[in-house]
Amino acid sequence: MESKKYDVVILGSGMGGLSCGYILAKEGYKVCILEKNRQLGGSLQIFSRDKVLFDTGIHYIGGLSEGQNLNSYFKYLGLMDKIKLKQMDMDGFDHITFRGDPVVYKHAQGYDNFIRVLSEQFPEEKENLVKYCDKIREICAFFPLYNLSEERKDLVMADFLSVDTKAYIESVTSNVKLQNVLAGTNPLYAGAAGKTPLYVHALVVNTYIESSWKCIDGGAQIAKHLSESIRKMGGEIFNYSEASKFHFEESLIKSVELTNGKIIEGKYFISNFDISKTLDMVEPGKIRAAYRNRINSLKNSISSFMLFIVLKENTMKYFNHNIYHHHDDNVWDGINYQPDNWPHGFALFPQASSKNLEYTNGLIAMAYMHYDEVKQWEDTKHVIPNIEDNRGEAYEAFKKDRSERLINIIEARMPGLKDKIKSVYTSTPLTYRDYIGSRDGTMYGVEKDYRDILKTFITPKTKVPNLFLTGQNLNLHGVLGVTVSAVVTCSEIVGQKELMSKINKFVAENS
Repeated sequence: MESKKYDVVILGSGMGGLSCGYILAKEGYKVCILEKNRQLGGSLQIFSRDKVLFDTGIHYIGGLSEGQNLNSYFKYLGLMDKIKLKQMDMDGFDHITFRGDPVVYKHAQGYDNFIRVLSEQFPEEKENLVKYCDKIREICAFFPLYNLSEERKDLVMADFLSVDTKAYIESVTSNVKLQNVLAGTNPLYAGAAGKTPLYVHALVVNTYIESSWKCIDGGAQIAKHLSESIRKMGGEIFNYSEASKFHFEESLIKSVELTNGKIIEGKYFISNFDISKTLDMVEPGKIRAAYRNRINSLKNSISSFMLFIVLKENTMKYFNHNIYHHHDDNVWDGINYQPDNWPHGFALFPQASSKNLEYTNGLIAMAYMHYDEVKQWEDTKHVIPNIEDNRGEAYEAFKKDRSERLINIIEARMPGLKDKIKSVYTSTPLTYRDYIGSRDGTMYGVEKDYRDILKTFITPKTKVPNLFLTGQNLNLHGVLGVTVSAVVTCSEIVGQKELMSKINKFVAENS
């Protein structure tokens, strides 16, 4: 069998894997990235239908204005001067709406602006809005790497980790509508009442309030530029290369074997995909059963049904905001739907194309969906070009039914939409499973729970000394969360103080 040897072997080319590859290649390590699919990027992937580009996971990005955290990390990753961006509406980048309520509630960019805009709609609530924003910023300031700080903190001792998001928002204001407006973008983190920790809500919403941006022509440009830079620094990236098992030499991993029989040797190994599937590649006895059982017992966050709508040319003006629509004044209930009353709402994202910024040529609609709804077809695989199973007529009928239901509630929110639709395409939790590599199509990895925060607090170090984890399961999902997670992972190899010092020096010299 063919064998190649590297300093670092990274399994998976999502944002976490590519960021780790870039950082470590820049540090002089000989890096290899293995991707099972044709296209690199994980949730950064795009696809084209009827000549319209659609994102699969990156619908907008926060924190990219000068001096903000993701801007600094993107500078270090060589991205800020390469990716095409469009800043969203300052006075309303996210629109929160409710069935039967004609008012559009807006989340604005900049904390003072955020407070001003919502205070106009809730004039008696300004003091409470200030209190809410102060708490969000206080929590975010506590996380060192979120703020590019070289400081080390014992985060698990922070008292806010054991605070429930819904309960906290209700403690800030008794106005039920405002409670739901503040939590109205919870599909960004699959928020669950009585479960989602306040820090998850804070870290997610903060980055968008600071600044919100669309990637013009899709998020795949991030993967493109990172992979090009990695190769220029001597790194190697292989697609159609699916890892199947690790080979050990005493307690350390010596190599990873691919499904095609190739052997890749390395000093360090980093996994950027499903943690439990990673552990399946570790032979029995190399990891304690207690650790394996703990990881396998973790519950994943919910998945989603996605609708990719191709619009007739020049029929819908581009709108520079997203829409989060809810059936009632309980934005937390969408995750608890029953199949006969699906969906309880949707998130809608317009596509921005450099070909025509006046009009949008595509919309992406997202609604929560449990994996159980598609479980009957889980024995099929659809990963082009390696495996392409026909899931059958019943699956196609299921998708058609769900598409029609979702389009109907979008039409009720946006009358006239149906007349502008040229074609519709869909994805389900099975699509996520096949392309992203999770067991059940989870959108955001492991579900965090404020009641048992240590159980869902996953570190990059595993019980195998030279096997590390990265990606959305560590600290936080999303572009910023995964970028920070990559820095956390690489710090285990390079050293946190040394790495952060280099990042901050680079940013200072290039600002």
